[in-house]
Amino acid sequence: MRHQKKTIKLGRTAAHRKALLANQVCSLIAHQRVKTTLAKAKAVRPLAEKMVTFGKNGSLHARRMALSMLRQKDAVKKLFDEIAPRSADRNGGYTRIVKLGQRKSDSASMAFIEWVDAAQVIEEKEPKEKPAKKQKEAAPPPKEAAAPKAEEPKSKKRKWFGGKSKEAVK
Repeated sequence: MRHQKKTIKLGRTAAHRKALLANQVCSLIAHQRVKTTLAKAKAVRPLAEKMVTFGKNGSLHARRMALSMLRQKDAVKKLFDEIAPRSADRNGGYTRIVKLGQRKSDSASMAFIEWVDAAQVIEEKEPKEKPAKKQKEAAPPPKEAAAPKAEEPKSKKRKWFGGKSKEAVK
């Protein structure tokens, strides 16, 4: 029986899955918000919440446990120093998953995973205004360009045969 074996496999081997999830949690710690597929976000959530619980504990053993799972010292430091104290009064539910819809290329469900206690991050793309074209300073044109060139008389039309003109074939 598979009781208590709820693992989202994500089509990867165990080692690849552990590395992927650890990397996603480290990115979440570093950037406060990660855009990923819905399945990966749902797999990342329990690990991220467990890491915050370790951070709230704050002991050396908890720090070493977090380091053994995440494998990045700077992420563990930021987790214990910034993220865990922010969630000190909360008894779980440290992350939120916001569904975004389908990805165009393969129609995969996309989502943001973010910290609930994070400062509101609003990403609005401002329309980029094209810089006004700078008008070139009125400089006198070069003499060669000012005078129109006399047209050369057109020679006989040449028909091409395999890269050579008809005259060259004769």
